[in-house]
Formats: sequence, structure tokens, C-alpha cells
Amino acid sequence: MSERIDCAVIGAGVVGLAVARELALAGREVIILEAEDAIGTHTSSRNSEVIHAGIYYPTNSLKARFCVEGKHLLYDYCREREIPHRHTGKVIVATDDSEREAVGGYIEKAAANGVDDLRWLSAQELSEMEPALNAVAGVFSPSTGIIDSHSLMLSLQGDAENAGAMVVFKSPIESGRVTDDGIELEVGGAEPMSIICNSVINSAGLRAPDVARLIKGPPEDSIPKAYFAKAHYYTLSGKSPFNHLVYPVAHTAFLGVHVTLDMGGQARFGPDLDWIDSIDYTFDPAREPLFYQAIRRYYPDLQDGQLQPGYTGIRPKISGPKEAAADFRIDGPADHGVAGLVNLFGIESPGLTSSLAIARHVRALLG
Repeated sequence: MSERIDCAVIGAGVVGLAVARELALAGREVIILEAEDAIGTHTSSRNSEVIHAGIYYPTNSLKARFCVEGKHLLYDYCREREIPHRHTGKVIVATDDSEREAVGGYIEKAAANGVDDLRWLSAQELSEMEPALNAVAGVFSPSTGIIDSHSLMLSLQGDAENAGAMVVFKSPIESGRVTDDGIELEVGGAEPMSIICNSVINSAGLRAPDVARLIKGPPEDSIPKAYFAKAHYYTLSGKSPFNHLVYPVAHTAFLGVHVTLDMGGQARFGPDLDWIDSIDYTFDPAREPLFYQAIRRYYPDLQDGQLQPGYTGIRPKISGPKEAAADFRIDGPADHGVAGLVNLFGIESPGLTSSLAIARHVRALLG
């Protein structure tokens, strides 16, 4: 006998928790099904923890739209809940004259996305802001920041639970099907259960395409292929020489390695990009020399031995290494024909920044 549930959110990463919170606050009955034994164990806790401004994404894309909207929502939410965060600002730098045009292009790109606060830095300003940098030109993004992602997820979980939602860990989806009475899910784990749901939001991140295929009903060809892009991060031993986030012009996986800061002020470098076939967080120390080479283009004083292995993360991409980067895909009933079902595909960066905006959009899709 299946138990009746109003809404099931699959996945307790930052986006799943934001969606569950939004629906619970709207008065919906919500259960969050998480295959792991804790919240945010994959992409949500293995990233740069940056609040993005909305500079790089194609104009009118979901990434651009939700990043800009989500940035404002997230800063407001952090202030209200006293979640650790900081308006660090970001410096985008050209390390030689050939990159000046590309750096300047970011100002136009950002303006087209509704981000109108970027400004050129004079050589003197750049030197005063970041004296350790080797750069011939720079642009400053004041609305870029950093956040304690775990504190954010705990707050979202708390809000959702206070509004009546329930998180159930170690509850992987085994199968599902669309019926005349709703969407039926078979949930595994130590205490298997069968539930009938009015609405199902698939926010399973890296496994979202796999979970979508387990639910029989939507057209198989409506589900994208999953690609895994692995990233390595190194930390800098000793005191950080940087006051802001620092991003070089990206040309390849390593030339895009940038500087971020954690809430304690420690500098870390990443990400690189390595396409892999399955979820594997093993750290590859052989990538270290390439990190040194890339970082010394803009930070020439980096000494041998200063980089320490940090962590790895994996982005849940839905476009492959030889394809143009895909936009977020938020597939609702109008896309696949199943009432009450929303699939979130390819929610990578800027997913954390966009989480509250995505949650609002999902609520609107469900009516």
C-alpha cells in the first residue's frame, strides 16, 4: 500500500533544500528524499563557495537570469539569517596586452545580463588593490562574494523543517512510474517505502538524469545524457596575499584557475577541468605542476611547496567536452507532458547563487 504525499523533492543539495523550503513555506506538504546520509554531500559542498555576479553567462539564458536574481535574494537571505558571507568583490585580470579586449568584453557582457556595476581599474588602482598580481589591466566586480555553503544549507533545511517538511536520509529512488493517481516512487534504503506523489521535483544533481530514467512515463528522449566534469582545488599555505577574488581570462582548463577566499581568509586555487566517466573524487597530485604554471602567470611570487592539495568536486553537466556549454534545464509539465513532475538538469555553477531563484521558478511551474 502506497502512502500519499503531496510533494517529494529528490536530493538534499542546496537547490533541493531551497526548493523544499519554498514549497513548504507556500503550504505544501514536502518530503525530501536524500540517498546519502547527510545534506549537500556532493556538488553543494565541493565548490568555490562563490556568490557570482552574473557576468559570464549567455544573455537571456536561465543561468544569467537566475544568477542575477538569485544573487540579490541570497545576499538578503544571508543578512536576515546571519549566515556567514562577505562582499569580497572580484578582480578580473589581463596578464598581457593580448587579453585586454577579452577583459573589457566582460563589462559589456555583464551589462547585457543586468549587471551594471563592473568598472575598469587603472594600473594604479589594480596595484593598490592587489599588489601581488602581475597584470596589465583589470575589471572590478563589486557584487561578487563568498559564502559558507554549509551554513546556508543548514538554514534552508531548518526553514523547510520549521514549515513542516521532512528530510529522509539514505533513501535512494529505486524506480517510479506515472499513474492516473499521481507519480509513484519506490524508495529503497533500510526502510523501503512506496509513495504516491502529487508533485515530484528531481533535484538529484549528478544523478538527476539517472533518476529521471527510473521514473517511467516521460519520453526517454527528453532526458539528457549526464557528463561529469571533475575539478581540483589547491590551498595556499600561509597568509593570503590577496584581498579579493582574482580571475584570469580563461583559455583552457588550467589558464582559468582562479583565486577564491574562504570565510577564514585562506586562499585557494581552482578549478581545473577533467572529464571523467563516473563519480570519483580521488585527488590527482600529478596536476600540481600545471597549477603552478597557470597561477604564476598572474601571481609570479608563488613559491615551490606553497600549494597544498585541497579537495575535488564534480559538476553535473549535460553537454560534453566538445559541445557548447549547456544552459540550466528545468523541465516542467509543458516540456515532458507529466503533471506535477519537474526535472532539474545540469544545475552546476552558478547553481548555489541561483538556488533561491530556481526555487521560486519551480514553485511557479507547479502552480
